[in-house]
Amino acid sequence: MTVASQVKTTLASLKSAQASLETFALSTQNQEAKNLFSQAAQQTQQIVQQVESRVQQLENEEPQYKGF
Repeated sequence: MTVASQVKTTLASLKSAQASLETFALSTQNQEAKNLFSQAAQQTQQIVQQVESRVQQLENEEPQYKGF
């Protein structure tokens, strides 16, 4: 597995984790838990953006990895 495909797999996992955190935040009635899940989702979103930036960089450096 290439580095590009590993990074893209990680990105997909991060997006899945973020979606789960957002779902947990919406489904809980406990305000403290809701805040915790929301904050974790926001932090995960920031990481997703950073990894997406890295994917763009990899695709620009190695065009053969675009779309994988």
